Amino acid sequence: MAAVVGIDDLRRPGGYAVQVLAVAACYYGAARLGLLRELSVEGAVVTPIWPPTGVALAALLILGLGCWPGITIGALFAVLSVTSLRFDVLGTLAGQTAAPVCAVLLLRRAGFRTDLGRLRDGVALVFLGALTAMLISSTVGIGLLVLMDKLDLHNFWPVWLAWWVGDAMGVLLVTPLLLLLHRARWPPSLARWKEATALTVVACCLVPLAVYSSISLLFLVYPLLIWAAVRFQLVGSVLCALLMSVLAAVAATDAVGAFAGLSRIEIMAKLQAFNGAMALTALLLSALITEQRHTRRSVEQACQELVEVLEHLTAGEAPPPRARQDTERADGADGRPGPTGPP
Repeated sequence: MAAVVGIDDLRRPGGYAVQVLAVAACYYGAARLGLLRELSVEGAVVTPIWPPTGVALAALLILGLGCWPGITIGALFAVLSVTSLRFDVLGTLAGQTAAPVCAVLLLRRAGFRTDLGRLRDGVALVFLGALTAMLISSTVGIGLLVLMDKLDLHNFWPVWLAWWVGDAMGVLLVTPLLLLLHRARWPPSLARWKEATALTVVACCLVPLAVYSSISLLFLVYPLLIWAAVRFQLVGSVLCALLMSVLAAVAATDAVGAFAGLSRIEIMAKLQAFNGAMALTALLLSALITEQRHTRRSVEQACQELVEVLEHLTAGEAPPPRARQDTERADGADGRPGPTGPP
């Protein structure tokens, strides 16, 4: 449905240009946010979380592949804000554009749904959209730096790993949030606002304690993440994971709290291991819970329809039209006649 909407918008006069400029502006804004926190790995400056990759993938999933020039334009302005235009920069732009495009193609082949209501959707986003497709941008970017003699060959793997994980974290943390915002109903339901408020207060108190404590207490965030996933599914777990990742990135770049006294390589390894494990837990657990809830609702609805059919058959009446259609479908499925009322 998202792709169809994107195609319809492209047919409107000026609609394509507006979409491209909007994607470029969002990409550039996300890039400026990502550049606020940087880490130096083997002389190269990388970002622990690169939000533009999540913005790019979400834009392609929502608007369609036709908006890809907006990614290139946004990446160009983001690069020009920190360096000059060179040959290796052009190659980096190509990699930053090709990675989310390939991610969308892989996700479509896997039957991905943007509502993330199935476990297979969460698995596809993690392993195809984030971990596999983002290999393109990191390999192209770091490979060009080595070819241009701007990075020593023996430093390839540490910098490549930091680049790849940063891009993947952008997909895991930002893309699900944007997909949820796109499908959200406004105003949001306030049925459990008391519990949501309690979760927010606990998160704002517990997460800084876990991140900035001189004792390694990062494990304390996982019960909170499980609470958010069980009670509020994807929206709760993604927001909690985003808060935790941002605070952890701030502490890591300042080398304080749980990251104090570590080398740059150790800081990057610890931060990315924490962010990766947390994002995987949030996304997969919430997708599994959502799928189970959908299955339970389907079973409850089928049981209710079966009860209605039995009540009508007991009373000697014909089953209601919907129940009769369900019975006919069941007959065709197993090849055996279903229950029928008296003539």
